[in-house]
Amino acid sequence: MFSTVQMSRLTMAGPNSNLDEVLRLCANLGNVHIKPYSGDMEGITVGVPHPDADEISAMLSKVRAAISTLKCSNKEGPVGANEVAKALESSFGEKIDSITETIAKKSDATAEISKLQERVEILNKIAPLNIPLELMTEISAIDVYLGETSKAGKANQVFGSDLRNRIEMHVSSNIVAVACQGKDSAEVQMAMQELGAKSIQIPSGKGKPAELLKEANKMIADYESTVQSCESKMANWNRTNGRMLLAVQEHLERESDILTGHTLCATSAHAFAMEAWVPTSEADAARSILSKVSSHLTIEEFVEDHGHGHGDDHHHHEPDYPPVEYDTIAATRHASLLTSLVGRPKYGSFDPTSMLAFTFPIFYGLILGDAGYGLVIMLLALLLKSKIGHDPAGKVASRILMNMGIATFIVGVLTAEAFGFVIEKWDAFVWLYEPMYSSTKYILADTVFVEWFGLSHTYLPFHRAGGALTDYILLSIYLGCAHLLIGFIIGFYNVFRAHGPVAAFFEKGSWILILVGGSAHVLRFITDADYGTFEGSIWSGMVIFGVICLIYGLAVYEKFGWLGGAIMGPIETFGLLANTLSYLRIMAVGVAGVKIAEIGNEMGFHSMADAISSGEYLSAILFFVIWIGVQVFALALGLLSPSIHAIRLHFVEWMGKFYDGSGEEFSPIGGRPLHVEGHTS
Repeated sequence: MFSTVQMSRLTMAGPNSNLDEVLRLCANLGNVHIKPYSGDMEGITVGVPHPDADEISAMLSKVRAAISTLKCSNKEGPVGANEVAKALESSFGEKIDSITETIAKKSDATAEISKLQERVEILNKIAPLNIPLELMTEISAIDVYLGETSKAGKANQVFGSDLRNRIEMHVSSNIVAVACQGKDSAEVQMAMQELGAKSIQIPSGKGKPAELLKEANKMIADYESTVQSCESKMANWNRTNGRMLLAVQEHLERESDILTGHTLCATSAHAFAMEAWVPTSEADAARSILSKVSSHLTIEEFVEDHGHGHGDDHHHHEPDYPPVEYDTIAATRHASLLTSLVGRPKYGSFDPTSMLAFTFPIFYGLILGDAGYGLVIMLLALLLKSKIGHDPAGKVASRILMNMGIATFIVGVLTAEAFGFVIEKWDAFVWLYEPMYSSTKYILADTVFVEWFGLSHTYLPFHRAGGALTDYILLSIYLGCAHLLIGFIIGFYNVFRAHGPVAAFFEKGSWILILVGGSAHVLRFITDADYGTFEGSIWSGMVIFGVICLIYGLAVYEKFGWLGGAIMGPIETFGLLANTLSYLRIMAVGVAGVKIAEIGNEMGFHSMADAISSGEYLSAILFFVIWIGVQVFALALGLLSPSIHAIRLHFVEWMGKFYDGSGEEFSPIGGRPLHVEGHTS
């Protein structure tokens, strides 16, 4: 749950004649990640792809292009491998060629329409001149200039009487056309520049612009008809064959992997060698199958050679780590999408995916915290699932969005907020909030939560922008301290596993001492009037000891040297304070969202109600539009801003304390089956 799949190193060799079969068997296993050969040994080279690879690659490119244009989807589930093979052996290849031609025909027609629209734009400008195009393009003895200017009315004045007598000029609307001999070209160009005329490229053709304009518009209509016809054919083809096309793409990608897998192996004149990774749990199955086609086969579980002493150079000599495959439970697997945004965890380290699945929506809900918006977000998640839920990425995205909506709704109920309204005293909700208030009002009174932690608003509903604002600030800080402490504990675990307890203590334990001691010292200063800022106590002593340990860790384990450690230790300690205070964004962004919604309700809803009561119905409609506009804006902001801040608190503040996202993705040869099932050939 908190670690990745255990991997074993597979090393095998055999005669070249078996390599094709070996690669296919590896693809059938579906769990063999081949490590590319990158050595440089005399007589050992990278393998050469199978001769059929080029044909498969060409067809795959054609299929990918078709899928990209058609936007195919598969809502019915995977297609049998035998069915895909039969389709390719029969006429499906011809169907692909047919739709490819249709796509190309539509693309050509669209390109022609674009060209003709540019021609129409120019012809529309010069049509009022009523000058045949051949007079402007086919008389070599004269030069013709066309320009568009807002100063066309000043053309006679700018050109002057002398030049005007030596040229032929036509002015219509904001278009100026000038014909002149070559000797007058420079003077004409200067005059056009003085008018600020933008040059117009004279289109090709013969005849008057008005006639050519009609012809161009007719051609555009014909091409648009062609585009519509092609789109209709494409839509019909997609409905009938789109699912199979996706299955064919997956099949071809698998075949391409197999036929080009030779390039991942080392080969000599007579033999091949291959190094790969397989999940340890699948090692026996891989051994029983691959041993039949290899002359040498070993599968050994990866064991990292841990360094423990402070003199070991564990930061510079990394072993060859296996690729990383997530090993989370089904309920939290969707959160791997979030983890992968900062790279897969380094093999053997803590995988935070299962924690992210819970903490990310909780942080988001604590920031937005509105029951009304939570319901809307849940509905958006259901809509997203209905539209693209058949796609793996769409399914994961809708699941994450649904969790965000649920958390927002729950927090909104606890804060008695819905669409910016405080609903605690609404008649429809009295049954909920009166028992909630009476059962929680004094539940924490005279406890350490009030005396030690300063939480005076110890009851529900928790009005964030009202009487509970101080508690909201304190809870944000406490949440930050707890979150960071968990991060440092995970970091301690990672370093302990990799380099032993001593390195773990100085690299991460020092931070735990500083965080716990510093938080307790500040908290006591806030809650105890007799406690001085620099008063000695077990907590301040813990901070000092932690800083000393941090300096030692930076100097020895991080290779900063003693001077660097002595300088950076105190500086980084203040950086931890900034990390902790960063969690105040939970309060700040949350209160800002509440106030935006409240202002919208005051300007819109309440003003609308007043207008209706006074009979000003037009004003009521205007205020209703304002209210809906502010609500839509607040919801859009609520989807974006809390997401960004919740992600930052996890990726930057929290994961920065322990996470190494350098893990390589586990990619078995042949890929993962999605649209095709039952590969056995």
